Amino acid sequence: MRDFFKILKRYLPPYKTTVVLNVLFNFLGALFGIFQFITLIPVLRILFNPPKEVSEYVDIPFSLKNMGDLKEALMNNLNSLIARITIENGASAALIYVGIFMVGIVIFKTSFSYLGSFFMVYIRNGVVRDIRNQIYKKSIGLPLGFYSEEKKGDIIARMTGDVNEVEISIMNSLDMFFKNPIIILVSVVTMIIMSWQLTLFVFILFPIAGYIIGRIGKSLKRRSRAGQNKMGEILSTIEETLSGLRIIKAFNAENTQYNRFSKQNEEFRHIMNRIMWRRFLAHPVSELLGTLVMVGLLWYGGSLILNEKSTLRPEAFIGYLGIFYNVINPAKAFSQAMYTIQKGMASMERIDKILSAESSITEITAPLPVSDFREKIEFRNVYFKYQKEHVLSNINLTIPKGKTIALVGMSGSGKSTLVDMIPRFYDVLEGQIFIDGQDIRHLKISDLRNLMGVVNQEPILFNDTFYNNIAFGVDNISEEAVMNAAKVAHAHEFIIQTEQGYHTNIGDRGGKMSGGQRQRISIARAVLKNPPILILDEATSALDTESEKLVQDALVNLMKNRTSIVIAHRLSTITHADEIYVMDNGYIVEHGKHEVLINKNGKYKSFYDLQNFS
Repeated sequence: MRDFFKILKRYLPPYKTTVVLNVLFNFLGALFGIFQFITLIPVLRILFNPPKEVSEYVDIPFSLKNMGDLKEALMNNLNSLIARITIENGASAALIYVGIFMVGIVIFKTSFSYLGSFFMVYIRNGVVRDIRNQIYKKSIGLPLGFYSEEKKGDIIARMTGDVNEVEISIMNSLDMFFKNPIIILVSVVTMIIMSWQLTLFVFILFPIAGYIIGRIGKSLKRRSRAGQNKMGEILSTIEETLSGLRIIKAFNAENTQYNRFSKQNEEFRHIMNRIMWRRFLAHPVSELLGTLVMVGLLWYGGSLILNEKSTLRPEAFIGYLGIFYNVINPAKAFSQAMYTIQKGMASMERIDKILSAESSITEITAPLPVSDFREKIEFRNVYFKYQKEHVLSNINLTIPKGKTIALVGMSGSGKSTLVDMIPRFYDVLEGQIFIDGQDIRHLKISDLRNLMGVVNQEPILFNDTFYNNIAFGVDNISEEAVMNAAKVAHAHEFIIQTEQGYHTNIGDRGGKMSGGQRQRISIARAVLKNPPILILDEATSALDTESEKLVQDALVNLMKNRTSIVIAHRLSTITHADEIYVMDNGYIVEHGKHEVLINKNGKYKSFYDLQNFS
């Protein structure tokens, strides 16, 4: 339960006022619930032992020092009132008066109980919203390296399935967790006042029942964690299947994928069977234990009544049993909530793995603001590795403002990693990267990334309109500016031919468009941002010849008067570059203009000849 209280400590502070109101109304509801049972005692006395005389009223001592005197004074005055009504108006009239009084108490009890639940809605839904916002904000703030080591499906499972499980298991139990302990506490205090001997007997039996229930709950938490992990595997398989459906069909691997999924699904079914068996065990176990306690209480209470020296009257004992029954149901619900909470805690642990993940990309205490790019980008003795082997080694290069530099080399030579260092998608392991003489690790990250526009090999678009995709990340922009950016990127013509023009939805990842059209939308996005530094990561390598020509024209427009870093797959697209850097196994092995590198007859010349031959 310590973990559960930690969750409450983390998420309840913003709702302190609502929590206080919830506790207050639940307390008042529990108090009037006790009054409801206490009024049974005079009713039973009227039925089985009608009063013959009226005793005098006594002053009520408003002190908790002597609970016995307080109890005697209250019961004496209540009995005197009932006796007076019975003698003056008859037993039937007394029952009517008591009934009206009970109805009034029940109205107060149910009203306060409703108000307690009313304010719990704010707490429950507010906390779930906060968890969702927190995990989403953390997810988009984590570095790219975190996701290269995790399965996407498992992360999606934590952001959806596990958050839903927390909502169902923990948040649904909050009402019981706040209300039922108050009911139990008020009832137990009343039981102690009525008969401390009977209550002591109850206290001996209840911890035994609680221990048994707790042992079952702990095992449920372990199995729930295993079930959530298996669901993460299932979602990973689904995500991989949908992403690679073309390859699955091309290689006739439908049965292979189905068998893999079916095996995981069967393992999940087996785990969930055991979880549900344990969960459904909660109700019969708690009911059996409650019945055993009740039987023991009847035996011991009956023994006290049969003892001539006992002050416990039969009608008071029946009222005591009613109050004790008022404890049984909340205790059973509380025990079932404990089972449910344990299942939710397993999901919360999986969520916390994301929330507690440390970002390797951090800002210094007082980062320097930067609003423009004036001179150059400089790499000095830069080293980087993902795991064991270095991906970049001893990188030294300078990119002057307004120049176009190109990076070429085999796949895996470190080109994309090098450009990912500039906007700090990854940080250097050794060495430094400077912009205008300032180490980029000393700059404000948002300002640094505002200096750059990125066009990737695979256009990254969102299931939204043309307008919103082009204006992505730019606030308060006019439609005219969006249209001008699209014209520069040679995208305006095909956009206006769609049914709703710039307000047409482009589908999931731009699936309604060709590859060249998607790329031109991503170029238009970069044009609108108007960054001084442009990063092009093999922006035309996946296109056909006609689309490549259109995209290349758009890129030429985009690169005008900008500092450009181009990762090139097709060397014909970078012959105009001011400087070409050839990379091999993480090293820069050659650099110079196109003609110079051709004359060197080195790596670049071999790449060039190979492409021309092809």
